[in-house]
Amino acid sequence: MDQMTRFAVYYAPRPGAFADTAAGWLGVALPQPALPGLPRPAAAITTDPRRYGFHGTIRAPFRPAPAQSARIIADRVASLAARLSPVTCDGLRLENLHGFLALTPVGCEAALLALGAAVVEGTDDLRAALSTAEIARRRPERLTQRQRALMERWGYPFVMEEFRFHLTLTDRLPEDEAAPVMAALAAHFAPVLPHPFVIEDLCLFGEDAAGRFHLLHRYPLSG
Repeated sequence: MDQMTRFAVYYAPRPGAFADTAAGWLGVALPQPALPGLPRPAAAITTDPRRYGFHGTIRAPFRPAPAQSARIIADRVASLAARLSPVTCDGLRLENLHGFLALTPVGCEAALLALGAAVVEGTDDLRAALSTAEIARRRPERLTQRQRALMERWGYPFVMEEFRFHLTLTDRLPEDEAAPVMAALAAHFAPVLPHPFVIEDLCLFGEDAAGRFHLLHRYPLSG
């Protein structure tokens, strides 16, 4: 675990049909399906989400501060999970988020914002300060003034009131591909979408030297 270059706190589904369908779609340890209606093979439109695995970001990836070990980070996430409560949403819907397709929760915005804020605040001292290169990768010229301020304070621009939980399913797609891919994914995921959708764990992920993310620990939200 100490060989990981970055850590993150994600939602990841517990084992079951939803998790298997998502992992298969992204090609994470399972063969990708050849869905009818796709303009290109699944492998060609899932490059970025495959690297990170099927997840919803709660605390974005961060480099640990010099004094923080993997064990300290794991203990902190475990402590947070022990005092925070699960978030229950009505369900999930498929959306086009500025060019990439994702599943987004319905009916739990306030509770999700509270969970995200608590995790960001509770892990902030664990992260190293952003490097010049990390700031540049966030394209600060494209961020709002508020998002830039959040990035400076918390290490990531899309936190607090800017937090939008989502489960990414594709790369950014050309306009003419978004509609057919959305139709194919809607039919593919419809039988397994959870109703209600419950965020019931904090999942600690680590990034290896090759840039792949791995689930290290799953901590039930039990507060």
